[in-house]
Amino acid sequence: MKYSKYSTVIIGSGIAGLYAALKTNQQVNLPEGLLLITKSVLGESNSRYAQGGMVAVLKENKSDSTLSHITDTIKAGAGLSELNTVKFISENSDSVVKDLLKFGVEFDRDENNNLTFTLEAAHSAKRILHSGGDATGKMIEKALCKSVREHKNIDIYEKTAAVDILVNSKNECKGVIVFNEETQSYETIYSPVIILATGGVGQLYKYTTNPKGATGDGIAIAYRAGAVMRDMEFVQFHPTALAIDGDENRFLISEAVRGEGAKLVNADGIEFMAKYHEKKELAPRDIVTRANFNEMAENHVDNVYLNATAIDKNKLMKRFPNISKKCLEHGIDISKDFIPVAPAAHYFMGGIKTNLRGETSIKGLFAIGETASTGLHGGNRLASNSLLECVVCAYSVANYLKSLELKTPKQIDENIKSEIDYYEDDSSVLEEIDVQDFKKKLQEIMWEDVGILRDEKSLLTAIEKISELKKEFPRDKKCLSCEEYEFLNMLTVSMLIAKSALERKESRGAHYRLDYLKPDEKGIHSLVTKKEGEFSFVK
Repeated sequence: MKYSKYSTVIIGSGIAGLYAALKTNQQVNLPEGLLLITKSVLGESNSRYAQGGMVAVLKENKSDSTLSHITDTIKAGAGLSELNTVKFISENSDSVVKDLLKFGVEFDRDENNNLTFTLEAAHSAKRILHSGGDATGKMIEKALCKSVREHKNIDIYEKTAAVDILVNSKNECKGVIVFNEETQSYETIYSPVIILATGGVGQLYKYTTNPKGATGDGIAIAYRAGAVMRDMEFVQFHPTALAIDGDENRFLISEAVRGEGAKLVNADGIEFMAKYHEKKELAPRDIVTRANFNEMAENHVDNVYLNATAIDKNKLMKRFPNISKKCLEHGIDISKDFIPVAPAAHYFMGGIKTNLRGETSIKGLFAIGETASTGLHGGNRLASNSLLECVVCAYSVANYLKSLELKTPKQIDENIKSEIDYYEDDSSVLEEIDVQDFKKKLQEIMWEDVGILRDEKSLLTAIEKISELKKEFPRDKKCLSCEEYEFLNMLTVSMLIAKSALERKESRGAHYRLDYLKPDEKGIHSLVTKKEGEFSFVK
């Protein structure tokens, strides 16, 4: 096995990981250098699929304020957003956006070169920046990737999966073991700082807007290392994914289309959102999702429709070129035709519990972006807050690392040595597994039993089925491929979500239980950790 040392290791190459690498490299003393690891290739991540935009409470936007944004975020968060977190992220958005511009990120501007803002659901002001019309995540990621590649001090491992966090008997993270898909080899990387920026969990579900890499890897390995997880039951389902199956996911029809005036209708063109909420199409996501789901169930159809035909055609094509192009590939002219849409798993509000510096319950292990639970999103993420959280928390963790002396460990204890020995042992002969069938079974279970609507019966059924699937899957730790490791992680995170959903006996935000329709007055976070090999809820 190969061994190496780095002052900081960042796992994940979405916007959070890329920006953290750039800011850490820019301002932190790194005697052993910095390593960025991605299990795919640089530039492929969940972030690049973010269409709508990024929240930016900028000083020059006189129609907006941090107070307004904080209020909107807390209201959408269904009583679980942490005020200090929301305040910190909102107040830092101006400086972070200005910093992104220095790294070559370009947001759309008007004819006078002023930044343009748009409106999205549950926002009370136009505060959403966008880039490339409806390709914001892709454009930000492209600029940050370019900057990362230009910095010789940042080493990059591609096609490499993190499989085990090295934690000693004092609950201190000392490094990570990684698996290279192309060379079929393991490497032990010693480091005083491991930052997980591995994204979300959408691929756990049959229908999702997330790319194939969104398998909850960082959450799973952090959980197995003993880190505390928070609010794992809160999965956000986007109300409007294009109801045409792709190879791995469903194409997102951005909330910004509704922000520009598109209406949800049935096959006859009749609008229905007034039945569900006074804000109609601009109601919080969980309400719009359940409205669409209900309309589909009542009418025994597979989708509803989004009608954007009343929006000026020139404006529609300029603002949503990628959505227009994708729909046209399927014979849909969005200026004339209704767009078939249906809900799909989209964003994960739960994750590894962290503070605003990205610190987890394990010293030296950090988490940022969708894989972390900072307390910003609560029970229901406000549209376009995700990219803002990514960059503000990446900025924050880099600032914190400035105050630390980053020395790679000189000694390891028996806990870490035994982990390394396990991966070095080649005595067992494993045969590679085709995991596609396993994945499909799990995705079906999660969609049917731990989906938009839940109850005790469905959740107990899911837990039983996931347990059976785990018994069928002939791996419990060491695997032969990245896909096998992904499925192992999917099993872990699926069980965490199902058991956490069973534990929360109320409906709140994106967590909706048919047997507990009202929210509990307490409004508390759920915390879970691994104890003696079992799930243990922290009271």
